[in-house]
Amino acid sequence: MWRTLSLCTVLAAQTAAADTVVVFAAASTKTALDQIAAEFTQTTGHDVVLSYAGSSALARQITQGAPADIFISANIDWMDAVEAEGLIEDRSRRDLLGNTLVLIGSAESAASVELADLPEALGNERLAMGMVDSVPAGIYGKAALDTLGLWADIQPQVAQMDNVRSALALVALGEAPFGIVYATDVLADPSVHVVAEFPTDSYPAIVYPVADITGRDSEAENAFLDYLTGPSARALFEAQGFTVLD
Repeated sequence: MWRTLSLCTVLAAQTAAADTVVVFAAASTKTALDQIAAEFTQTTGHDVVLSYAGSSALARQITQGAPADIFISANIDWMDAVEAEGLIEDRSRRDLLGNTLVLIGSAESAASVELADLPEALGNERLAMGMVDSVPAGIYGKAALDTLGLWADIQPQVAQMDNVRSALALVALGEAPFGIVYATDVLADPSVHVVAEFPTDSYPAIVYPVADITGRDSEAENAFLDYLTGPSARALFEAQGFTVLD
């Protein structure tokens, strides 16, 4: 009887301690983060609710009061915007991931394209990108095209999407022959392929910061932040092509 009661007591305590972590994360982290969150829940019992979108949209939602516990941005500027509003817990911010930028093609596109020949390769078709003034992948992509002297010619043909995975989908569906996405996005859809890699000195370094949002402090939040830099998460991020910075 004593053993049965003790086991019940332990299980009840674990259930009571279980919590939910709400994570707002850049759309490009979805494939890796879905796996990481599932492993975290299995290991700790804490649930993770993941909300994916462009970093700009997520940052605006957080500054307008959306109930996020953790924010993972695809660039530094949108994390800076949240921090400027006093919404980041002290000493919780860290640079988590790095990435690179590639030109992708649909199944019908050429296997490879010289970046200098992109305007000719496009013809009258569209180039899928994130919004160039707000979505990090679009900002990086515009910078790369500008550095390579291609932006002025290509700008009228850019189809601007609200996040990088939407740009990926446009190419995957064959609605645009080419798109600019992160190298990690290519692994998310086998119907696209890399046709060119942008020189890393043609755009600002791609850094994904992570931080704990103010307003609620729980053991689950802290545990998830720690888990993101642990060996299991590191392996999953690296398997998707990210560089782990922390």
